[in-house]
Amino acid sequence: MSTNVLRTADGWWVVRGDRAVPVDTKAVTTAELIADRDAVREAAQSSDPGTPVADLAALSPVTTPCRVVAQMVNYRSHARDSGFSGDIPPAFFRKASGSVSGPGEAVVRPSHVRFLDYEIELGLVMGASLPVGTEVEERDLPTYVAGLVITNDVSAREIQLTKTQFYESKSYPTFTPTGPYLALLEPEDFVHLLDLRLKLSVNGELRQDRTLADMIVRPARALTLLARFQTLDPGDLLLTGTPGGTALKAPPKPVEKIGALLPPALKWKSFFKSQSRNPRYLRSGDVITATIATPDSRIDLGEQRTPVADPR
Repeated sequence: MSTNVLRTADGWWVVRGDRAVPVDTKAVTTAELIADRDAVREAAQSSDPGTPVADLAALSPVTTPCRVVAQMVNYRSHARDSGFSGDIPPAFFRKASGSVSGPGEAVVRPSHVRFLDYEIELGLVMGASLPVGTEVEERDLPTYVAGLVITNDVSAREIQLTKTQFYESKSYPTFTPTGPYLALLEPEDFVHLLDLRLKLSVNGELRQDRTLADMIVRPARALTLLARFQTLDPGDLLLTGTPGGTALKAPPKPVEKIGALLPPALKWKSFFKSQSRNPRYLRSGDVITATIATPDSRIDLGEQRTPVADPR
């Protein structure tokens, strides 16, 4: 069974139901904690009654700086929403690790951003170095992946689309809420990955709801493709794509064809004028709730609950 670990300003905790037991470790970073799994196991087996989880202020269980890499258009439902058809070539992009924030911290909308979107994603936390040229089979996943986290790949859509600039549009501070738990996996847990269901709601309205079975490129293949050009180290984070249901959707094909005939500035002006009537983009005061778990709770990454705020 997986072991859920929580991080606070005071250190690391193993979560057991609604209580948490401190981990006796000198680990400061996620990579150091992963290297001290014996201390985690001791805390999990401790007779200490622990502290109510509700009394703890959770930080991101992924410490920074680290590499944050993401997969683009990696769920069939999201591909349909985005207007893709046929084979979709695997693609990756980087996010600034300064975008990583805690599971209860507000997502802050930059003052120049009008179209702020959400994307629940399963995050893989590396447990071993992945050198360039590594080929990863399904059976190898426990060697390289230590655990899982909930992430939200928050996106400034007008910057992403008009500039074709993924790095900027997804790297503002607070644009990668992470946690609350780092689920450290045992080798036998990996066969249950496809049962994980990703759910995201805004103000209680369910927006995204899919299992990993909807994935196009699954984790072992993704790591192999990434290792063609990118090294990963323990504690690094790979976001594995989002299901359909985001605020942004491709326009109908006839509209898209007409837009392709327009000069770029006019095309985007027209597109975002239509998007301004879309009520699904995030606004100050909204609350995003995200969960990832298997039906039997064998793997349960907890609940991420993040408000949306305007800059002060």
